[in-house]
Amino acid sequence: MNDTIIIIGTGAGGSTMAYKLADTGKKIIILERGDYVPLEKENWDSVEVFQKNRYTTTDVWLDKEGKSFRPGMHYNIGGNTKFYGSSLFRLREEDFQKIVHYDGVSPAWPIQYEDLKDYYLEAETLYHVHGTRGSDPTEPFDAAPYPNPPLPHEPRIKEIMDGLADYGLHPFDLPMGVNFHPHKAGNAPYILDRFDGFPDTSERKGDAHFCALSKALEYPNVELMTNTKVLKLITDDLGTRVSGVVVEQNGEVGILTADLVVLSAGAINSAAILLESRSEQFPNGLANRSDQVGRNYMFHQSSALTVLYKKPNPSKFGKTFGISDFYLANKKYRFPLGLIQMLAKSDAHQIKSDNRVSIDGVSFESIAVHAVDFELTSEDLPDPENRITVENGQIKITYSENNRKGHELLKTELVEALKASGNETFLHKGFYFNKEMSIAGVGHQCGTTKMGGNSETSVIDLNCKAHDLENLYIVDGGFFVSSGAVGPALTIMAMALRVGDYLKNHILK
Repeated sequence: MNDTIIIIGTGAGGSTMAYKLADTGKKIIILERGDYVPLEKENWDSVEVFQKNRYTTTDVWLDKEGKSFRPGMHYNIGGNTKFYGSSLFRLREEDFQKIVHYDGVSPAWPIQYEDLKDYYLEAETLYHVHGTRGSDPTEPFDAAPYPNPPLPHEPRIKEIMDGLADYGLHPFDLPMGVNFHPHKAGNAPYILDRFDGFPDTSERKGDAHFCALSKALEYPNVELMTNTKVLKLITDDLGTRVSGVVVEQNGEVGILTADLVVLSAGAINSAAILLESRSEQFPNGLANRSDQVGRNYMFHQSSALTVLYKKPNPSKFGKTFGISDFYLANKKYRFPLGLIQMLAKSDAHQIKSDNRVSIDGVSFESIAVHAVDFELTSEDLPDPENRITVENGQIKITYSENNRKGHELLKTELVEALKASGNETFLHKGFYFNKEMSIAGVGHQCGTTKMGGNSETSVIDLNCKAHDLENLYIVDGGFFVSSGAVGPALTIMAMALRVGDYLKNHILK
């Protein structure tokens, strides 16, 4: 009958799915283990956000050595999109094909770029993406322009961008999800500032809460349950359908029932829920006949590079251009290196919280005045031994890095370009700080419930339905077969729209 649908999670996948299904008239119950991020002055306080970790979970996870760490995970309405940087890229057409890298192979997907193309455009519209179609030399062709014009480059950023172009690179306008005209806002001009890592109290950031969930909740058939943690899923006697969702809310444990369940708790937590749903009938966890649940965890090789120019950088918001000259193999490199993009402007507290060592005679405050911030992203290759497990109720990430050679070459290319471009001089002979992303950084998590046509080697089919169950769909970063070298958010959103269409046309009639 499919009269009741439970959606677990309110991030990029869950909220977008709720938006897509809201007009079906079906009863939709959305479960979120957290609550709304409170509107308070601390939202934009970098000491509170970055040094005190005010909004991240207090849960403690384990690494492969069994050492504990606090992950940068956010349990709240909107999920991690509430704190993400909102650069919304499509995967390249080549990312869906087999690609050879320095350290191994990125496998082909069972679907192609064309299967998501229209949904990418729909997601770009829903999430208010700004950009210039065709300015990125590796971006897939689309005759339709971006829904909104590109964000303007502030003068100092434009100088650096022009210098890199003169050097021979091809900077492009970064695709950014920003809504300058939210329905509750007035007509006063708005200046972007607090962005990467901050919740946006102005409601301009293109996050899942404001762009998708709020629209779904306008329908009377859609209900949101906050502070509701999913403990496990249970099945009917035949083991072919999910018959109940076991939840804990305000200390009380209960069971919710639905005809169809969409699991969108994020690649890590969705895998954990399935593994914790083990039973006599499913001793290895639910939807895990293939033994692939939790395996192939990816989160990108990623570095933040803060460059210390002698010339001050008064920019409020520097996250407006990227460089993809090394995204694919080229005449200089046999294998791909990755993507370079700007980050939002860091301040002294953020730099200090990153544990970047200060340099002699230069304070964190002075560093922040001169800093220009870049992010470098390289593909993380799927490895079945890089995996999520659960030990006595505690999430464990067993991960060994790969594809480092390509990432280090990308870093070298950027450093050389910055030294050679324009007439720039630097504050110090050690003119940049570099911070590598650790496993505590979970913003790009993907790959733990991979998609495939073979139920022996994958967890979900081409429509994100679990091979082993008739009424369970998994729609978050877990479906990724490979990670590409761009953030996964837009692809998750596009896939949710695609799966939502499939459900409306084939299942929910």
